Amino acid sequence: MYIISFNSTHQAIKCDKIFGKNEIDYTVLPTPREITQSCGISIKFSIENIDNIKEIVNQNQIEYKGMYKISKQDGKKQVEEIN
Repeated sequence: MYIISFNSTHQAIKCDKIFGKNEIDYTVLPTPREITQSCGISIKFSIENIDNIKEIVNQNQIEYKGMYKISKQDGKKQVEEIN
């Protein structure tokens, strides 16, 4: 699973609206604790959309904490930053 997390709820909502207008396949979900406890909202996306997502985020000056790959290994979540 791939996640973009934000520094504020305002930025997460802004991103949600813009992704919707651009027909990006995504899901809004609570930010996993393994990433941060600052903003409670993240967006899950497909890796196939990463280039489009990075372009949209940069063009719209969306402030985000990071983009992450989350996987499970031995029953534990593994978090890898992919910026």
